[in-house]
Amino acid sequence: MARGERKRRAGPPAEALGPRAPDKAARRREGRFGVGPGSGPRRGPGGRGAGSQGPGSAALAALGLALALGLGLGLSWRGIVAWQRARRAVTLHPAPPALPPNSSSAAAAPDLFWGTYRPHVYFGMKTRSPRAPVTGLMWLQQGTPPGMPGQLRHTCEQGDGMGPYGWELHDGVSFGRQRLHDGALLLTTEFVKRPGGSHGGDWSWRITAEPQSQESLGIPLLSLFFYVATDGQGTLRPEPGTGGQLNGVDGHTEELGDFRLILLPPTNVRGTALKHGSYNSLWMPSPGLHLLTEVVKNRLNRWFQHRPPGGSPERYLGLPGSPQWEGESLKSGHSVQGQIVVQQLTLKPPFRVELVFESGSVGWGESRPGGRLAGPVFSQALDIHVTAFTDRFEDTFRLGARGLSAGEQALGQAALSGLLGGFGYFYGQGLVLPDPGDEGPEEDPAPAPSLFPPAPLFTAVPSRSFFPRGFLWDEGFHQLVVYCWEPRLTREALGHWLGLLNADGWIGREQVLGDEARVRVPPPFLVQRAAHANPPTLLLPVMRMLDSGDTADLDFLRTAFPRLQAWFSWLRQSQAGPVPLSYRWRGRDQAAPGLLNPKTLPSGLDDYPRASHPSPDERHLDLRCWVALGASVLARLAQKLGETQAETELAELAAKLRDENGLDLLHWAPELGVFADFGNHTGAVRLARGPQGLVRVVGRPPPHLQYVDALGYVSFFPLLLRLLSPTSPHLGPLLDLLADTRHLWSPFGLRSLSASSPLYGQRNSEHDPPYWRGAIWVNVNYLALGALDHYGRLEGPHQAQASQLHTQLRTNLVGNVWRQYRDTGFLWEQYSDRDGHGMGSRPFQGWTSLVLLAMAEDY
Repeated sequence: MARGERKRRAGPPAEALGPRAPDKAARRREGRFGVGPGSGPRRGPGGRGAGSQGPGSAALAALGLALALGLGLGLSWRGIVAWQRARRAVTLHPAPPALPPNSSSAAAAPDLFWGTYRPHVYFGMKTRSPRAPVTGLMWLQQGTPPGMPGQLRHTCEQGDGMGPYGWELHDGVSFGRQRLHDGALLLTTEFVKRPGGSHGGDWSWRITAEPQSQESLGIPLLSLFFYVATDGQGTLRPEPGTGGQLNGVDGHTEELGDFRLILLPPTNVRGTALKHGSYNSLWMPSPGLHLLTEVVKNRLNRWFQHRPPGGSPERYLGLPGSPQWEGESLKSGHSVQGQIVVQQLTLKPPFRVELVFESGSVGWGESRPGGRLAGPVFSQALDIHVTAFTDRFEDTFRLGARGLSAGEQALGQAALSGLLGGFGYFYGQGLVLPDPGDEGPEEDPAPAPSLFPPAPLFTAVPSRSFFPRGFLWDEGFHQLVVYCWEPRLTREALGHWLGLLNADGWIGREQVLGDEARVRVPPPFLVQRAAHANPPTLLLPVMRMLDSGDTADLDFLRTAFPRLQAWFSWLRQSQAGPVPLSYRWRGRDQAAPGLLNPKTLPSGLDDYPRASHPSPDERHLDLRCWVALGASVLARLAQKLGETQAETELAELAAKLRDENGLDLLHWAPELGVFADFGNHTGAVRLARGPQGLVRVVGRPPPHLQYVDALGYVSFFPLLLRLLSPTSPHLGPLLDLLADTRHLWSPFGLRSLSASSPLYGQRNSEHDPPYWRGAIWVNVNYLALGALDHYGRLEGPHQAQASQLHTQLRTNLVGNVWRQYRDTGFLWEQYSDRDGHGMGSRPFQGWTSLVLLAMAEDY
């Protein structure tokens, strides 16, 4: 998944201008298709016409200026080329954007403007705008005995001791329900949006706090902290009430106009009787959205008394009390800094409370159409959404019709809802290291990262607790699920990812945009390297779009084609291997004394075993298969769009890469009886304990160029991506290996590395446990299910075997994910091949949500 450390690795040789290719021979054999970032059709007023200058002309002019300045300053040719390459690495691609201008605005997509687009917090909302006001919830169990408060909950953290949590229902647009288990406390968060006005409409929250069970006695006082914060744009002004309670918070921003937030009085869980609450508040400058937890925590420095009528007083830790501005004096109606307003509500569970957001463009209070979205009005709207979701879910995925149990159907709903509720809207600048090219050493000793231009990203995230940001190769798998439910969201997500294309056609594989995302990532891991690729999984949902017949999909793909073309062109040129039609992942770790097998993070398979000694002579099987798939998909798209020249060249490349004789020549290892990587390799490596810890020991035979004996996921990529014909002589042996319990087959799914491999379950270093060395990953199991279903439907000598394996694998995989969800309440990053238990980060409702499509047999 490429979650770990990043090593500074060189990329392919590159030209200073236009197309980049690994060498002259590679450029000759690659042909003319997609030869540069400006390749592909340009349409409309911004297109290239008579008298216009394309990006190549601009680049020549820039190079001329650079030559003049550089030579005048005594720079070498290599220095000038490096400067030009660095500039291109952080220059946006000139192709027309895949999405219309302001596509995220309230005017263009009012129903998507507000959303739960802060996946890193347990509950919060924001708009799809660069400097959006944010709202959120924190809570604190005041402690038993009194005076010993618990942990302030706000951001999702892997090790915070929370019980299961996640969205049980979420339609990605209008409503959601989430349950959070915190010790004996059960919090249920619900929201409903209502369209209207010109700024994205209204929304309301309902928070219900109650014991997890009747046996959960003695729950302490609970403090809920509702906040709204601005990021330097707009104003907030709380309206004081009595006893620390706010009558509301009035606000104004350019995009939202006037708005008001009102926290209604708490009631019992049925909403039929008021309950007494104690209130505290805070109004101060915001030091930054990433510091909101610390702001509240640092102000919890006074003790107060909660005195319910007829009850005993209890102490609680609270905010200062009254909403007095704590910063420098505010100019009337204007603030040059961000602000935060927090309302603390403290009382004893069980209770429920509602927060209402009202847009001034709709009206105020009960006078607005439909009345205030609270109480019975909220309940009715929520019930309508729940019923519509349930009916639509069954119509879409047919789990009930397929005979799946109620529990399995609930798992499917949670898989979809957790993925949709994990969408985030990010905005900021990433750090990029340019491709050093062949002018620089393979390992740049002193790289200098540059800031990428500010850009937005609307994307699902793999894990709210551990990976709450965008990952390129994960997103293609995410969108396979999302597309089945809401194709518009998939078009939005793909369009945003393609908006991150640089002038060469590169997209950074991990996007850390904005302070809230950046604070979750250690500084050494913030930099993306413009020589490193990632599997082009965004083309998987593109395949779905090509099959849909939806005119909206085709219109989007027509606009996106130049960017898809440039991205694919960069991939196959920059990652070209040592011989024609071979490919090599740039960015492998260098061999080091403490590494058992240097990682290949750009492949997404991290520590999956490759050649023991990295070298430019490597040929990576999985990458060749990804390029073959990409050429086939884009050839189909070009044909559908009438792009004749692109279709011809792409189809020619696809035919060459799908030719089984050519694949055999480069990757079939007769001595292993399987497809394999090729490189400078020896199996005689191990970690041994030395004075400085574990160190790698290389025995005999010494490394030499050979096929890599590492039977596992990579070995099956020609099968996984359906590149083999049903009559291929290799299909039968591959199916036999797949079903062999000594290798990949387990009762819980396909393991990532053969149980007979010397590196199975082995650490990669002193502090680096195995990751892709045996564990079961749902995304690759899903590819395997799709391939087995594919070959089980095609006439051939192995049709029956493939069909039988599909049925058995689906039963094993779905059954285990369901049991782990039933027992733990989580979807997990990976699963043990030994006993099936969930491992890694949780909740992981990224590509593990593909279990829903496995249940639906939708491949």
